[in-house]
Amino acid sequence: MFDPREKIALFIDGANLYATAKSLGADIDYKRLLQEFRSKGYLLRCYYYTALVEDQEYSSIRPLIDWLDYNGYKVVTKPVKEFYDSTGRRKIKGNMDIELAVDAMELSDQCDHIVLFSGDGDFRRLVEAIQRKGRKVSVVSTLQTQPPMIADELRRQADHFIDLATLMPKIGRDPSERAARQAERAQQQEEDYDEYED
Repeated sequence: MFDPREKIALFIDGANLYATAKSLGADIDYKRLLQEFRSKGYLLRCYYYTALVEDQEYSSIRPLIDWLDYNGYKVVTKPVKEFYDSTGRRKIKGNMDIELAVDAMELSDQCDHIVLFSGDGDFRRLVEAIQRKGRKVSVVSTLQTQPPMIADELRRQADHFIDLATLMPKIGRDPSERAARQAERAQQQEEDYDEYED
């Protein structure tokens, strides 16, 4: 599937990958993800796309975005749009499909193999357009959930389908590591509290 001489570019639909990993009960280690694809060929670029709620004091995704930004990922963000539907309910929209598609089309001239982390069927035409340029396209999502997280038309269009469930042993975070981090954080908070008390 991968040729070590290939120039590879990764395009990660952040919200889609997060939902897919969560549906599998898995947690992605983004450092290991980079290492895994660097071992497959020459990793030219790794893009991560996500929409952000700007007016929040603290966003739970901000630490991840900052870490990715400093550790080899090109992070592309935009503010979410807030609107009210016909029933008056508040809705939030933060679609990054156009940004991802434009970047993938531009970069496809410089690489041999595009890896798309998304199961969104809207990307089928993008995959087809990149293939017409003579490039290979692999899609990462999963069939292991009910319903599957990947649109059937996207999976059929891709040159290769990689099930995230089979990738997790290589790119997943060790659950014991997460527990250790949480214990460490709790310990640090307690120490901070003790200092404050004194």
